[in-house]
Amino acid sequence: MSIPSDLDIARSVAPLPIEDIAEKAGIDPGTLELYGRDVAKIPLEAIDGLAGRPRARYILVTAVTPTPLGEGKTTTTVGLGQAFQHVGKTATIAIRQPSMGPTFGIKGGAAGGGYSQVIPMEKLNLHLTGDMHAVTAAHNLLAALVDNHLFRQTDVGLDQNRVTWRRVLDVNDRALRHVVVGLGGPSDGVPRESGFDITAASEVMAVLALADGLADLRARLGRMVVGWRRDGTAVTAEDVKGTGAMSVLLKDALQPNLLQTLEHTPALVHTGPFGNIAHGNSSVVADLIGIRTADYLVTEAGFGADMGAERFFNIKCRASGLVPDAAVVVATVRALKVHSGKYRVSPGKPLPPEMLEENPDDVLAGAANLRKHLDIVKMHGVTPVVAVNSFPTDHPSEQQVILDVAAEEGVRAAVSTHHADGGAGATDLARAVMEAAAEPSVFHHLYPDEMSLRGKIERIATKVYGAGKVSFDHAAERDLARLENAGWGRMAVCIAKTHLSISSDPNLKGAPTGWTLPIREVRPSVGAGFAYALAGDIRTMPGLSAHPAAERIDLDEDGNVVGLF
Repeated sequence: MSIPSDLDIARSVAPLPIEDIAEKAGIDPGTLELYGRDVAKIPLEAIDGLAGRPRARYILVTAVTPTPLGEGKTTTTVGLGQAFQHVGKTATIAIRQPSMGPTFGIKGGAAGGGYSQVIPMEKLNLHLTGDMHAVTAAHNLLAALVDNHLFRQTDVGLDQNRVTWRRVLDVNDRALRHVVVGLGGPSDGVPRESGFDITAASEVMAVLALADGLADLRARLGRMVVGWRRDGTAVTAEDVKGTGAMSVLLKDALQPNLLQTLEHTPALVHTGPFGNIAHGNSSVVADLIGIRTADYLVTEAGFGADMGAERFFNIKCRASGLVPDAAVVVATVRALKVHSGKYRVSPGKPLPPEMLEENPDDVLAGAANLRKHLDIVKMHGVTPVVAVNSFPTDHPSEQQVILDVAAEEGVRAAVSTHHADGGAGATDLARAVMEAAAEPSVFHHLYPDEMSLRGKIERIATKVYGAGKVSFDHAAERDLARLENAGWGRMAVCIAKTHLSISSDPNLKGAPTGWTLPIREVRPSVGAGFAYALAGDIRTMPGLSAHPAAERIDLDEDGNVVGLF
């Protein structure tokens, strides 16, 4: 049986008034800031207003190392959230807002899929309530102030050759990775090399995701480093007097967005840091609200457990003070076949025909990747559950291999058909999660605050990634010394690397060991509270493919969006 397109499915369900969804979650509908009938912003006062309600079980959804097309974490998050009501429980989900870069690129939107989606799909995947644009505007306002200080030669003392604050845009555009600004004449600014990152990689986005209120937001914005003086001291957003105006631009954006799933489960959609070049998790304030709205709060971290989950445990949980009760590791037959090393999958292209043939041995050959991701969750003291996200091309014998591997690792597992069947297809998974979340656990971070930045990077590399050692370029060594000398050694670490391998080499599949992690640069994200280490050839501004999704998205004769997926 063929399933209609995601957009057709989304349009087939009439959303409930968003006030009804808020009331279902225990949020006073009268406090909402409405964006039409089906989207609203929740005021931060809801955190205190919900404080007397019971705390939900806190569930993270992560995954094995994905194929370029992804393995369905958002779909699983939505499907699991919907499934709880089928087993007599309530749930709220919390996900990130999609970046328009991937939406108009290869990946498409991030509202879930099939019968496990957040609606309205078009709004979610495009402008929603304008939060992405607010981050872009705030970031670029600071960039304009930085260049104005250079032009006016103020007493801030910023060295024009050591400006680190670039500009951002929420579109994939490789032509803007490296630019020269200030051309045209003496009145057009100071000529210098600069560039653009994608908005999701902005430190402003990370700050918005990690702040727990307006005061914390302003303080974090003020600590952001925009460059250096010739004496080696840092220049911050507060130094260039940008913090206040940026806070004003971001005031509304700090309020989480309330939407709903196809089965009317409350959905908090807020912030969108990428999972490979940022910390890859939705906002702290969304979770502080969601944790008091249901029996279960289900949230999602970007890419595999080596990426988003590690940062969820060591960055987001540090900021929020919340402790996870269980973690779902999404695995697919196709991903483990890729990790057998026998198949090559390219973005935007169909899977190789031979990969769709029944071959449980290939799944078993790639199972080392699943075992490693389960180990990453366990090393933080969290109980994992394997969700076998079912695809129509799977064979039962191949899915059984994943179930058998999970049993060997001593963890629960369930095949889930939520894409085709909605919440009803994830009830086995929901029951497994309920059992896992009820078990006692002792959550702990991977490293203490007092460990050096170098030590934190090396621990993540060797314990989480399986590297044999870490090599630091001369520039990275200099960066580490500068950060430690500035008093920032207690920060957490976010390592930006490829998401297509546990290693830093996208061509290494499975669970490679003994390799060397190359760190070429370490940037201070002081406002976000972490050191940002770049591993290998990682891009902070993606490019477009030969035939991006933007070529197929349009309006029909009646003004309806078509081509969005």
